[in-house]
Amino acid sequence: MLNRRVFQISLAAAIVGACVGLSGCGDKSSADTTPAATSSSQDLLDQIRAKGTIVIATEGTWSPWTFHDEKGNLTGYDIELGRLIAKHLGVKPQFVEGKWDGLLAGISSGRYDIMINGVDITPEREKAFSFTEPYAYNKTVVVTRTSDTAIQSMQDLKGKVTANTISSTYAEVAERYGAKVTGVDDLNQTFELLLSGRIDATLNAEVVFYDYKRVHPTAEVKIAAVSDEMTSVGIPLKKEGTEKLRQEINKALAELHQSGELSKLSQQFFGTDISKK
Repeated sequence: MLNRRVFQISLAAAIVGACVGLSGCGDKSSADTTPAATSSSQDLLDQIRAKGTIVIATEGTWSPWTFHDEKGNLTGYDIELGRLIAKHLGVKPQFVEGKWDGLLAGISSGRYDIMINGVDITPEREKAFSFTEPYAYNKTVVVTRTSDTAIQSMQDLKGKVTANTISSTYAEVAERYGAKVTGVDDLNQTFELLLSGRIDATLNAEVVFYDYKRVHPTAEVKIAAVSDEMTSVGIPLKKEGTEKLRQEINKALAELHQSGELSKLSQQFFGTDISKK
């Protein structure tokens, strides 16, 4: 019995020693900025208020939703909305910019608290994420070169080559209509491919096209077709441990709707009110 006890103590000591050698057996290193996983007893809202900051994922390259102005400042409809939500929660916003494909994954992993980036609410995404109430609505359009007459309806996308960020709603719609989608990093790259003739079309939000034309009035592009579907835009959160946060953000959105601030933001960045259906 004594030998067995000595063996158990030695084994425990070896395990502790191994843990020390491996930076604490799972403890975060000082360089790791990923928030700790939400526990079942503490909602993400409590963690956000405890640290005093909400980490918001966004692209920063998709005007007028999220972009940098001529002075280099991050702004846009989604960015200003994020600041208003943070104010409502009583914390500071911390925006983290990244490519679209990694933003939703960052929500799932807990790297970001929320994502505000014109995310359409779809049945597939609702299986993986918990969404707030919609804060914007828009229609998808097909954009082609001005001289192109081959595409006049959504059905004409069959067999054509389009470009969008992979896993975006626009890429999914294009594929659904039979197009071959080329993956890109951002909107500017998309229009470069279109104007150079390397793709036939691209799909995006109607308001994004008009904003692009506002900034590039001589660009030889046009809306060739408009989808009949109206999409709803919401804020995705992790499924687990975020119900209090989701409810509080919904409360903030309701107050912004009622006060007219959301409509004002929409008029400022889109020139029209997309906050209402």
